[in-house]
Amino acid sequence: MTNENEKFSVDQAVKVLNGEGSKKFLEAIDVAVNLGIDPIKTDQAVRGASNLPHGNGKVYKVAVFAEGDEAKAAKDSGADSVGMEDLAEEMKKGNLNFDVVIATPETMKIVSPLGQILGPKGLMPNPKSETVTKDVGSAVKNAKAGQIRYKSDKQGIIHTRIGQVGYTEKQIEENLVAFLADVKKAKPPSAKGIYISKISISSTMGKGLELDMSSLNF
Repeated sequence: MTNENEKFSVDQAVKVLNGEGSKKFLEAIDVAVNLGIDPIKTDQAVRGASNLPHGNGKVYKVAVFAEGDEAKAAKDSGADSVGMEDLAEEMKKGNLNFDVVIATPETMKIVSPLGQILGPKGLMPNPKSETVTKDVGSAVKNAKAGQIRYKSDKQGIIHTRIGQVGYTEKQIEENLVAFLADVKKAKPPSAKGIYISKISISSTMGKGLELDMSSLNF
């Protein structure tokens, strides 16, 4: 049992989550980061990508808009689907069985009209999340390795996955510190006061455990 005002070190929290994990399926370990931003102001929105040292335990399906050498690089790096207008048509028909969509800058003329389809699902390529890039080979490899893309919500909170039940305390802490360091770098210049005000982690079915931020070095 834990009391709701208790704060945990990462080690303590992961031990609790691993001990309470479901026996029926492998639960994710998620993090929620409360930011000291004004979420109404567009210049204070926080978004980006983070390469976790130990991945996040999820296998990602990746679609890439590219042609020529870049298309070959995407295929060689393990992309699940590579195309141009043909891929756009498939998506218009509702084939959105992808976790990440990557595009080269030149293909955005094809991708931009898909905004109403991809946007609501969080799949719209964006330079800040490293999904609009000339280096599609590296982008695909990063996505396949469990790179996470994050964005602050309407309450100024970032929710993302940093691992799964069964990861060791050290793996979760190293993933969390890497992620928080990237969030810190993404601080909007106009944000004032305390930037990261609260951090909680939880398993898919478990309640959030607030972390003692003094136990983290990021």
